[in-house]
Amino acid sequence: MSLPADLCEATLQRILARHPDLKPVETALAELRSPMSPAPVGSVRIFGGTAVAKLVYVGLVVPMIHLDSHMIFAFTPEDSAVPHFTLDSVYGGSYHAFHLDLIPRADLAAHLPYLDAAFRPLTETFDAASATEGLSPAAIGPRQRAIMSPWMLVNRATEEAFASIGGYVNAYADHWSDLVEHGLPAAAALNLAGVDLAARDAAVRGNIFSRDVDPVWAQVSRLLGDETTDAIRAELVANG
Repeated sequence: MSLPADLCEATLQRILARHPDLKPVETALAELRSPMSPAPVGSVRIFGGTAVAKLVYVGLVVPMIHLDSHMIFAFTPEDSAVPHFTLDSVYGGSYHAFHLDLIPRADLAAHLPYLDAAFRPLTETFDAASATEGLSPAAIGPRQRAIMSPWMLVNRATEEAFASIGGYVNAYADHWSDLVEHGLPAAAALNLAGVDLAARDAAVRGNIFSRDVDPVWAQVSRLLGDETTDAIRAELVANG
């Protein structure tokens, strides 16, 4: 196992332990293949549940191109205001990188009680992680940042710094699990009255996993082909 694989697997197991109703779902994407290698180059694991509607893990490991990438997206139901959770952990040959965030389910600027309940508790962890020696901002533009949260951590990291971020990941994952288990405070939930959560979620997820928004999908297509790449994107866009 590598540092990125270890971090992602530990986080996956942490989530499954907190939400034991999540059960594996069969998928045709369980083994990912590429013309670059006679052996499988990755896998997709899918879990389905109730309070956490769907969890998707995607791993791609291709030593010949120095790729070691592992991603988790944990999605709450379409009509829930609880954010989604995401972690990417990557080794690219000369650097490590990670992306950690809770994805808002409503406009934060217009719903301050929601912001305070769902995101403000992450501030201390966000500040500590941002000040960690060996972390530097990753190359992500304002367009992509605009569809995530202001508490998003997206950094390149030295090996030593990457090895130290597990506590930050656990803090985000545990806060998210608390929201899933206990729900939002009444004031925050009331503040979202009138928001079409399902419609907004469909639009946001379509944008997050859009080929137009995120150039990583072009790279995945070169490795796996368009059909398999689009099948992975489809699993991330909808809870079905």
